[in-house]
Amino acid sequence: MRRIVWLLLLLFVFSIPWEYSLDLGAPLGNIARVAGLVLLLAAVPAILQLGQIHWPGPLQWLTLALYLWLCCSFFWTSAPDATQIKLRGYFQEMMVVWLIWEFAESPKDLRNLLRVWLAGSWVLAFLTIANFASVDPGSTDQLRFAAVGQDPNDVARYLDLGFPIAALLLDGRERWPGRLLAAGYLPLGFGCVLLTASRGGFVAAVVALAGCAVIFYWRHSKGILAGALVVPAVAGAIRALLPHETLERIGSITNPLQNGDLNQRVNIWSAGWRAFLEAPLCGHGAGSFVTAAKLAPIDTAHNTILSILVEGGLCALVLATGIVALSVRSILKTCGTLRLALSTLMAVWLTSSLVGTVGESRTTWLLLAVIALSHRLADAQRNELESEFPDPSPTVDMQLAERLQ
Repeated sequence: MRRIVWLLLLLFVFSIPWEYSLDLGAPLGNIARVAGLVLLLAAVPAILQLGQIHWPGPLQWLTLALYLWLCCSFFWTSAPDATQIKLRGYFQEMMVVWLIWEFAESPKDLRNLLRVWLAGSWVLAFLTIANFASVDPGSTDQLRFAAVGQDPNDVARYLDLGFPIAALLLDGRERWPGRLLAAGYLPLGFGCVLLTASRGGFVAAVVALAGCAVIFYWRHSKGILAGALVVPAVAGAIRALLPHETLERIGSITNPLQNGDLNQRVNIWSAGWRAFLEAPLCGHGAGSFVTAAKLAPIDTAHNTILSILVEGGLCALVLATGIVALSVRSILKTCGTLRLALSTLMAVWLTSSLVGTVGESRTTWLLLAVIALSHRLADAQRNELESEFPDPSPTVDMQLAERLQ
């Protein structure tokens, strides 16, 4: 039974990056929601059959506390219907923290989770390319391209998280399909980030690729040289294939800063801050940001911290900050290239959170679940973890030490 649950968990993780591109309609919803519900239905009897569970760690308890606090906000929310919908969504997003903690048992399981996450990012990239290919070449109206059903900024953020995973998996342990999966994603994913014309996504991509460069250098400096030789060819192909207007939008990344409005985000943040001051301790209720800030229904907070403050108040922010702090501590408990990759993933996530509402995304809770699992494995199975995600050889370590001196 647990084997079936594990396969369903892998399918669930695989579907998360491109979930909004396959919506089955009411009452089923998108593919990740369906896969998650099926997984949950199988997980409960599997646990009952075994008769025991992995005792929750600090992250699981804090996640539960945050969810319960958001549930309590239903009693004072300014938008009851939105809160009810949001609470259902939070449950479906946060449950991955418990499911991965419960059913992933070994470093090999962790590696398989990262593989299917990267494979799902490939699907998202292909869907983005399909959207680009479907546009009339003579048309100049569309400058931004994204997988059907998804927002370009969200697509860029999801793709950015794939870069550190790809770099981590390029460690010599993969067979040729795995090497192709990881190595091929780096140019493909970056090209698709540019297709979205998301300026915030581009900044996060730079952070992600900088982390990848550190990982490659940590393994062997020749990896950096090989990458440097490939960059001009990739850059030339991107310039030749992407519309000039799309690249121009990426190039205008400083314009919102010069204008002082950050593409209207300053106005949204000002409205959100005023809403926070009206209910600083408990907030206005989950999902109530637009109502509390008196914005248009299509608006979002465009900032994770502000969204938490308005909807859950300082109490929710304390719990959310605790979750992030615990995750950073968990990363530091790991070692070698795994620590570098997880640190890069966290840096990308933090960068994205400055201009996006990432707390309401399954990818956020998937990342936190992977970090918590890595910490547990580092404590209980460190030798196996180091074998699954090997550090450079002693010779390479000595060479790196000599360079640093």
